[in-house]
Amino acid sequence: MRILILGGTTEAAGLVRLLAGRPAYDVTLSLAGRTASPLALPARTRIGGFGGADGLAAYLRENGIAALVDATHPFARVISRNAAAASRQTGVPLLAVRRPAWTREPGDEWREVDSVAECAAFLGEVPRRVFLTVGRLELAAFAAAPQHRYLVRTIEPVGDALPGIDVTAIEARGPFGLDEEAVLMRRHGVEVLVTKNSGGLATYGKIAAARALHLPVVIVRQPVLPEVARVADADSALAWLEAHRATDRGV
Repeated sequence: MRILILGGTTEAAGLVRLLAGRPAYDVTLSLAGRTASPLALPARTRIGGFGGADGLAAYLRENGIAALVDATHPFARVISRNAAAASRQTGVPLLAVRRPAWTREPGDEWREVDSVAECAAFLGEVPRRVFLTVGRLELAAFAAAPQHRYLVRTIEPVGDALPGIDVTAIEARGPFGLDEEAVLMRRHGVEVLVTKNSGGLATYGKIAAARALHLPVVIVRQPVLPEVARVADADSALAWLEAHRATDRGV
């Protein structure tokens, strides 16, 4: 059974590892190519886009893909929409692995917005020490708020995304726990956290640390994604694939 996994997340990596060594599956992992050094995983890997929904549909047909798994980041809305369209075009079953969004808990001081571009406006005019964890490609939005001092954490180098602005850059890959996040925020005198509501456990430590330190959080809501079959984790995705394989075999 040929499987195409659209990946780049903890859930995608987990599913690839679960499928590794199972001769019933021929797995290809597709990555967008935004990270120069992705995690090494036991699957054939392709890098780069498909050329929109039509290109993805053509790939599914030409490679005899029997099931498509969208395990991309919750904010990768374009590829998720393309996956849904390609599934409709080809009839290839699609499963989305979508981790639940974080929810506000007692003690959380959240200001929810719909885009990263809105975050800078909510920081205000008074200079503050801001912890940015929105991803390297979205940093340019904060050039509109140069009065703040930024602690930026990304997987890849930030380069010249914020030229002429006070930036302390940290390159690191999660998971990050509550205690280490609290230590980091105290050490750098963080006054406000800016992040996306990515959900999951790997980066929840910063949310819990902000709560413990009574720090405000400007958080971007998850976008609306296509309504397709969905599960929350790799184990459930494997169960879905097993059920489809059994159906294909007439079991």
